Amino acid sequence: MHDRWTNQIDAITNDFKESLGMLTLEQLNWRPFANSWSIGQNLDHLIVINGTYYPVIKAVRSGTYQLPIIAKLDFMVSFLGRTVLKAVQPDRRKKIKTFPIWEPTTSDIKPDIWERFEKHQSELKMMIQSSSDLLDNGTVISSPANRYIVYKLETAFDIIVSHERRHFEQSMEIEEIRKAEQTNSSLHAHNKK
Repeated sequence: MHDRWTNQIDAITNDFKESLGMLTLEQLNWRPFANSWSIGQNLDHLIVINGTYYPVIKAVRSGTYQLPIIAKLDFMVSFLGRTVLKAVQPDRRKKIKTFPIWEPTTSDIKPDIWERFEKHQSELKMMIQSSSDLLDNGTVISSPANRYIVYKLETAFDIIVSHERRHFEQSMEIEEIRKAEQTNSSLHAHNKK
């Protein structure tokens, strides 16, 4: 069952590495606009956001996890899960602002970002693989950013994978803009000669 997520995580990791893995640190930190993120920040954001699910799973396993009363309402669990999943789809027609706890940790990404990302993706897959019993039990969790947004763990994994794909697409758009700007500035410099 967990293959549907782990296979997608492998594909996303490979897509990131094959498409953007050769970029220099300067290119990874390049931002098209002052208020936008760089490719490096997109990678860092995925590490940050996915990591906030680990304490949730740990608390569920230890029996200390407290759900709000809304989690007892199946229709709300389904509705909220579908709503969040729809919001993080890769097509990105609608921009969404992230919660402050999920902002990238820094604006200046370090050279180890690829190592950190690959390590994180492996840990994420292990977390999913070790959650089979929780998935079988239909475990419900709260979003790490807001305890009143509740959804099934299965939906959480769908959200994580769709969100990663969304940020891969965003990173590819950033790279297209960077290349276009580089080409334009080269043409401009050439025409000045």
